[in-house]
Amino acid sequence: MGDKVMFTAVAEKGGYYGPFNADQILVFNTAITNIGGNYDPTSGFFTAPAQGYYFFTFSYHASKQHQTGLNLMKNHEVIVRAFNDKIGAATTTDNAGNSATLQLEVGDRVSVQLPAHCHVYAADSVTTFSGFLIKEA
Repeated sequence: MGDKVMFTAVAEKGGYYGPFNADQILVFNTAITNIGGNYDPTSGFFTAPAQGYYFFTFSYHASKQHQTGLNLMKNHEVIVRAFNDKIGAATTTDNAGNSATLQLEVGDRVSVQLPAHCHVYAADSVTTFSGFLIKEA
């Protein structure tokens, strides 16, 4: 392939997003960087263009009014999570994130899932999703 593959996108939905009664893909609808065009800001999915080793990271900001959390997904499998269920704790906000290095095949899809009954703050560029190709296999 030889081309660079990297993206950073933010969730800009005007404020608090969620909670919902079912899990759903969080669409990071504003791409800051999308070299290779493999992140789709309308669906929230990154699609691997080449077999190889990739790095992904996500972070979020939220209030303690509801549970907070996000899951990094490879196809339909949860890979890593960031989660806090301490509603009404001494602090009023929550910031968390997680990262993973994945071996992907062509066409594998990576996304971030908002679990049921969780919410995040989706404004002001504070909830983000990034990834890049480390090396082709």
